[in-house]
Amino acid sequence: MSARSKARKRALDLVFAAEARGRAPGEFLDEQLVSGERPSNDYTVELVKGVDAHLPRIDELITAYAEGWTLDRMPAVDRNVLRLGIFELLWVDDVPDPVAMSEAVALVRELSTDESPNFVNGVLAHIARDKEQVLSEQ
Repeated sequence: MSARSKARKRALDLVFAAEARGRAPGEFLDEQLVSGERPSNDYTVELVKGVDAHLPRIDELITAYAEGWTLDRMPAVDRNVLRLGIFELLWVDDVPDPVAMSEAVALVRELSTDESPNFVNGVLAHIARDKEQVLSEQ
């Protein structure tokens, strides 16, 4: 597993744990850093802080593109992987869109339901298709 793949998995752990505790991802990350829990890869920090900075817009996009699913009804792993994947698609310029999508699909394949890879891939593919429009609507 590449360093970036490990960073994504650790970022998922942090975003998931923050949500479970009812905390903002960035705030939860800061608490972890203060307590000495330094992620081994700076990319983990970039992902968590990026999701935190764009969370309202990211959740709005998930709601718009996840046909037939509300944020509350989808599995928590899928929801949080989508948050990371959408952040990478839209705001991380040095990660090609296909890489962001395949990494997100790999995470849900490992950690979520049998239906999750197709679901996550479909949502991210539609957002990638509409990327220019989505970014212009910010």
